[in-house]
Amino acid sequence: MAKTSFQSVDEYIAAQPVALQRVLQRVRSILRKSLPGAEEVISYQIPTYKMGGKAILYLAAWTKHYSLYAGTGGVVAAFKDELAPYQVSKGTIRFPLSEPVPVKLIERIVKFRAKEAAERKKAKASAPKKR
Repeated sequence: MAKTSFQSVDEYIAAQPVALQRVLQRVRSILRKSLPGAEEVISYQIPTYKMGGKAILYLAAWTKHYSLYAGTGGVVAAFKDELAPYQVSKGTIRFPLSEPVPVKLIERIVKFRAKEAAERKKAKASAPKKR
């Protein structure tokens, strides 16, 4: 992957090896379905899904895995048992390319992140303004 200034998610995916492109298209489809109305952009040179101008999660391709950067403390706690087979570190969930895409798990994580973001936005809007 030589190019480092992607203009679109299509361009990002097209720059990956063919086998990885298939996996990324599958994950992209899950993300779009789970986040209807989300804005799909490139940020930090990787696919990013935003709602209300705020990033919900990021997706990145690697040689032996793909990562979802959605691993907030809430996500990690809520999906602790289901994430046990995967490598999880601060903010990152790594899914090996050697395994099938965990569709239902990704759907649930994405919906959880969207709910977290909506609740945070609502709490911020109702907080008293500082003077």
